[in-house]
Amino acid sequence: MNSAYKAFSRVYQQTFRVAMCAFNWEEPEMLEGPGAIRRLPEFIKKKGLKKVLIVTDKGLMGIGLLNSLFEEMAKAGVDYVVYDGTQPNPSIENIEDARKLYVDNGCEGVIAFGGGSPMDCAKAAAARVSNPKIPVKKMRGVLKLVHKLPPLFAVPTTAGTGSETTLAAVVTDTATHEKNAINDPRLRPKYAVLDPELTVGLPPHITSTTGMDALTHAVEAYIGKSNVKSTIDYAEKATKMIFENIEKVYANGKDVEARDAMLKASFYAGQAFTRAYVGYVHAIAHNLGGHYNVPHGLANAIILPYVLEYYGESAHKPLAKLAVIAGVKTNGTDKEKAEAFIEAIKTLNKNMNIPDGFDMIQEKDIPVIVKRALKEGNPLYPVPKIMDEADCEAVIRRMMK
Repeated sequence: MNSAYKAFSRVYQQTFRVAMCAFNWEEPEMLEGPGAIRRLPEFIKKKGLKKVLIVTDKGLMGIGLLNSLFEEMAKAGVDYVVYDGTQPNPSIENIEDARKLYVDNGCEGVIAFGGGSPMDCAKAAAARVSNPKIPVKKMRGVLKLVHKLPPLFAVPTTAGTGSETTLAAVVTDTATHEKNAINDPRLRPKYAVLDPELTVGLPPHITSTTGMDALTHAVEAYIGKSNVKSTIDYAEKATKMIFENIEKVYANGKDVEARDAMLKASFYAGQAFTRAYVGYVHAIAHNLGGHYNVPHGLANAIILPYVLEYYGESAHKPLAKLAVIAGVKTNGTDKEKAEAFIEAIKTLNKNMNIPDGFDMIQEKDIPVIVKRALKEGNPLYPVPKIMDEADCEAVIRRMMK
């Protein structure tokens, strides 16, 4: 990659950083605490909505996690239809099916209920409802939507994605295995429900990988070049809370206090990266997910230390600060503290039985993965050090088992 393109990338990123100041960054209106989900139907009713589309997945339906919501919806007199066909990496077909259900049933709003996949599906479906002339593929990129979404109520059941406060959605093209990352402030939910009771039943592996997803959001936002004071504060809070609580909830999923802390940390990390952006960890993770259906949180957890090591000296100063904030290492040089922080991430992964590499990456797929990852990352993501194809390929090869 020549120096002219790198210079262009930095100008592009700085332009977006300035432009982002023009948007409304008010937090979503919140319902919080144990049992918050049972207050949602009356909340919706007070907003004047009579019928909504609930977007979720069959797994959550099967374990009955939505039952309390359904009961309270009936009591409140709010009608609803359910789309539960969301796949782990939601497809364009999922989005179109959900959109059709919304339109055919005369819905007036959307409840996104679940982890990152139902959230992404709900956001993109709502975007298609209000922007019917823009197909999903044309939404890819930044600021492609024209009209605001119908009222969107986000109910996370994992402490990881932060989707209840972000302007992003990712949709898979099943024909090409390519992921379409959509970034637009109009995607940001206006309402969010943080109920730790909804996360109590999460299996340890989902708890760990979604928690590491949140940590990735906080770290990538923090070390990037598009921070403002608020995103710095959010990322620091999130990092501290995750290091203090993630192994607690992994060991004891019924610890409601720690579950609540992880939900808040995920929210703060979402607040940080929705304005300060992510980086190459996400760019690579999205494309491994598209190619091999790797769960997003798992991909981020594995990739994070490898990309941080690639950044080297360019990320030492902010990583050193996070090392102190997380209680990992409080003395020594920036390099020593940064390296200790990366080792602490590896230790978290090891303690929670997250592997240190991928065994499914095929040699023939590497050029496409590299090309698509850099297409997503450059010139948009304000990373500490810009990757070229050789850099990206080297990082991916280090992760192969």
